[in-house]
Amino acid sequence: MLVLTRKLGEVMRIGDDVKITVLEIRAGQVKLGIEAPRDVAVNREEIWARIYEDRRREAARTAHAAG
Repeated sequence: MLVLTRKLGEVMRIGDDVKITVLEIRAGQVKLGIEAPRDVAVNREEIWARIYEDRRREAARTAHAAG
């Protein structure tokens, strides 16, 4: 894991296409702005986990129906 320290207004880049900007720091929370191509999914961890679980269930259901 890469750990970075950034100040308000500073930017991080992931590859050539993803830009993350620190927009606000207040009361122990950080607000980030994320610019990424439309084909790059950007989700909070809890949303990603729900999507992953839904896909896993669908794959299991499809495998069961085909078998």
